[in-house]
Amino acid sequence: MKRQVEVFTANCPVCDPVVKMIEELACDECEVTTYDLVKQCDDKTCLTKMNEYGVNKIPAVAVNGKLLECCKDSAISKEKLIEAGIGQSL
Repeated sequence: MKRQVEVFTANCPVCDPVVKMIEELACDECEVTTYDLVKQCDDKTCLTKMNEYGVNKIPAVAVNGKLLECCKDSAISKEKLIEAGIGQSL
């Protein structure tokens, strides 16, 4: 089973580097889904997930259905993403 990585973004200058960093870190064990909250998604899955995870700021990243702690109260860093398993073998 692959690691589920969900990225919440607004396609802005703050979000874009985080999306790029995740894309660079992701390995074959990662399945990355990006939710553009500006465009939203046709079936509103992105809004449902955002509410389910308690996303209050963007960019935000959830791994295997759990919002990363760094997304709640601090900046997203490469170290925090690796710590969450992104780019790591299962």
